[in-house]
Amino acid sequence: MTAPAAAAELAGRVLADLARHSPTDLDRWQRQVRALGGCREPVRLTGSRLLVDQTTGEVLHAYTTDAEPHGHLLIRCGNRRETRCPACSAVYRRDAFHLVWAGLAGGKTVPEAVQAHPRVFATFTAPSFGPVHRRVEHAGRVEVCHPARSGPACWRRHAADDPLIGQPLDPHAYDYVGAVLWNAHAGHLWHRFTVYLRRELARLAGLTLRQFTRQCRLAYAKVGEFQRRGLVHFHAVIRLDGRHPDDPDRIIPPPAWATVALLERAIRAAAARVEVRSPRSPLYGVRVLRFGDQLDVRPLTALGAGDLTPERIAGYIAKYATKAAEAAGTLDRPIRPRHLHRVKTVERTPDGVTARVTEFIDPDRLPPGVTDHALRMIATCWALGDRPEYAALHLKRWAHMLGFRGHFLTKARRYSTTFGALRAARAEHREQQTRERLAMPADEESILVVAHWSFAGQGFTPGESILAAALAGDPQPDPDPPTPEGGNDHA
Repeated sequence: MTAPAAAAELAGRVLADLARHSPTDLDRWQRQVRALGGCREPVRLTGSRLLVDQTTGEVLHAYTTDAEPHGHLLIRCGNRRETRCPACSAVYRRDAFHLVWAGLAGGKTVPEAVQAHPRVFATFTAPSFGPVHRRVEHAGRVEVCHPARSGPACWRRHAADDPLIGQPLDPHAYDYVGAVLWNAHAGHLWHRFTVYLRRELARLAGLTLRQFTRQCRLAYAKVGEFQRRGLVHFHAVIRLDGRHPDDPDRIIPPPAWATVALLERAIRAAAARVEVRSPRSPLYGVRVLRFGDQLDVRPLTALGAGDLTPERIAGYIAKYATKAAEAAGTLDRPIRPRHLHRVKTVERTPDGVTARVTEFIDPDRLPPGVTDHALRMIATCWALGDRPEYAALHLKRWAHMLGFRGHFLTKARRYSTTFGALRAARAEHREQQTRERLAMPADEESILVVAHWSFAGQGFTPGESILAAALAGDPQPDPDPPTPEGGNDHA
């Protein structure tokens, strides 16, 4: 399609959507869009909400979507992925920052005294499943990628943005089954690591596990990051707290024997010992899955030093909390039927004729930008997903994540505040603004909220998307009318 033809088509879509709105509806629709703060894929709701005085039964305020353009209320999608919705991702990133920062420096119900607790910033890598192109720097000089007299070799000095980085030197010899199974079990491996870590801390302190858990508590926040080779690794803030005998939720300093050095030794010992085993397969056997040899454990001082300040660490973890596997050259959404090629075969048996349909990933139907390496990992997920021994891993569902099915940002319950608490605080603030705008009574307990909302769809029409993009530069923070409680935030 030529540029003039494309421009004419876009203009036609915009004009068609403008024609659907009366001037009054268009004004109201624009106010809704501005209130979304730039959300690309808003959720459409239908329903109503009443604010009732419980004492008198008087309806203080009534709202229904019947009066909205097309009968819908638009609220933010809340997607954490930056590639899907930058605006909602930014909200999630800010929340992740405050969640991690509070556990490092205090705040959000966490005492500032945690700055003196034993704390480290650790990075856990995946093992190797075959040599890949890499960029290695030493003393400011970029080294040769993979010099070798025999076998796969690469004599290039890769630039930082070279698309070859992370791609296998020999795709035919690369262990794609092992790589996919590693990603699929990485979340469970981290969980087992936290179990082993408590045991190692108790052993090094000369205590039984029960004695340790009565005196000390492990607190952490962990984020997953996909390397360009398509394997996830973890960055974690790990902290030791004391345990109050009468108030388990209280964060207090740990015993004197709980030092940073003890914590670092325990982390290294636990990471070296922990392993998980894949389901037994008649074709692939049992894979023993461990962390890679590269383990970085960096102690954190009370005041922070260099690049290890609470702000920098929190920002680093929050940055990766909004990303997924797209950094490894894959999709940012699940594989759909439109991405598949189906082959129907007919087999004759003594009992008759049996028809069978086999599904394959069709590279030509995937979005542009998917690398050959990512495509092979996706295809491996799809093939392993057909095997009954791997059914519990749901590899087809998570093929776009190259098999990884865990949460990207997780934390111990008492590390700091929660995403739910941060969303609730914003919802309460918006509710208070709404009541002030409507001149309602200050006594919140006397007001009953009666609401009913139903999902009616998601996203803009093509023409609305263009109009919304033009309005996104002028967001208004407070939606009008009131949205469902907590509805304009990330899930």
